[in-house]
This record gives sequence, C-alpha cells and structure tokens, in this order.
Amino acid sequence: MAVQLTVNDAKRTVSADPDKPLLWVLREDLGLPGTKFGCGAGLCGACTVMVDGKTVRACMTPISAAAGKHVTTIEHVAATPVGKRVTEAWVELDVPQCGYCQAGQIMSATALLTAQPKPDAAAIDAAMRGNLCRCATYLRIRKAIQSAAAAGTEGAKA
Repeated sequence: MAVQLTVNDAKRTVSADPDKPLLWVLREDLGLPGTKFGCGAGLCGACTVMVDGKTVRACMTPISAAAGKHVTTIEHVAATPVGKRVTEAWVELDVPQCGYCQAGQIMSATALLTAQPKPDAAAIDAAMRGNLCRCATYLRIRKAIQSAAAAGTEGAKA
C-alpha cells in the first residue's frame, strides 16, 4: 500500500504494509536513523516523534495512522524555533550521558514547550513522564527544559 505523509517538511510516499510501525518506516524506508528503538512497547519514549505536533511512540504507531499527516523527527526538530532552543540547552548543559534516549527526550520537551512555553516543574514532570533515561540525567533534562523556556521568554521580550 502506498502511504503519503509529510516527514520533516518533505512530502513522501512510502510503499509499506499499513500496519508497519512508523519507527521502521522512518529508519528503514526513509533513512532517518535518529528515532531510536527502545522497548518496542511504547513504554520508554526513545522512539518519540511528533505527528501533527503531538508526541507519539513511533514503535507503536502504524504507518496508516500517519497517512496524510506531518511527522517531525529528531533530524528536523532544531529547524523550529522551540526545537532549536531545546537542542541548544541540551548541548549547553551537557545533558546526555550515553545519549540513546535523548532524541525522544528532546522531542517530548519540544512538544511541551510548543504547547506550554512556561511550564512549571509539575508540567515538565508530567510531559516527560513517559521518557525513560537509563543514565538518570533527569535533573539535567529538567534544567535544560527550564533553560529553553527561559530563553523563549527572553526572546519574546526583545
């Protein structure tokens, strides 16, 4: 079956079984390896991408569910103003250790700050709850989100 979708602002047509997970379409069919396979059950968040601006677990999302929609992956997230601030904060605060989960973490943080530019600690915790980090960099992740939020507030005042 041919499925049309927009991935990172480029219109794409993919021939795939409609039940094939979006994760494998991105990695295998479209050559976008930044989205990681973690648990395969939608529990760890390593495979998080945005579909029409909402976070989804690509390992559990069939390609048919993304048909006709806009998919944003880690390869493109820094092309958005919020994603750029988030990735800059991640680098500035040296968030990753092993880095494996960080694509999903950045995608969730970007979605949060896009929807809620000045989240409090409870909102950050709620938005990031489904993203696991085996290296336990949670404090740096929260600090980076707060930094990116503050940078957005400063930019709005300028």
